[in-house]
Amino acid sequence: MARQLWLLRHAEAEPHGTRPDSQRRLTRRGEQQARAAGVAIGRLAVAFDEVLFSPKVRARATAELAAEGWSAQQRELLREHPPLAGGFDAPRAIGALAGVPAQDGRLLLVGHEPDLSLTVAGLTGGRIDLKKGGLAVVRLEEGAPRLGDDGAIGELALLMRPRELALIAGVPIDRD
Repeated sequence: MARQLWLLRHAEAEPHGTRPDSQRRLTRRGEQQARAAGVAIGRLAVAFDEVLFSPKVRARATAELAAEGWSAQQRELLREHPPLAGGFDAPRAIGALAGVPAQDGRLLLVGHEPDLSLTVAGLTGGRIDLKKGGLAVVRLEEGAPRLGDDGAIGELALLMRPRELALIAGVPIDRD
């Protein structure tokens, strides 16, 4: 099996202007979305080699809440990754993959838009709309990852909205 890059967008957060951007917290609904994503990932029986999150409060909280139901070993993998705070792209994703085994390795990144969607585009050549609390998975081709002439080195394997993650998790998410 090939290496996989999992991208989880932070869940719903307080509106812009509520507080400084880096300090914006998750809403109650966002907390539910983050927990549902974690349960869904657990039900998919995915084990990660690394879990990296943006230092912004809403991304850290999304990662921590998602990991609540995971094994202690998986929770210990959570680590802040400052490049995810902004300007993250496909070459940085390739760099982040350096610590992940080339065979069957899985890396989870928890970050922001438009960076995560642009990362998927840079790796696959396709455009996506990654919703708050949504998940995308990119399967990377065998061997050492390097960007090709068209930038594509992988394929989009999965794209789920928060409501689909909640269905897998079997938990309700409040509606607005």
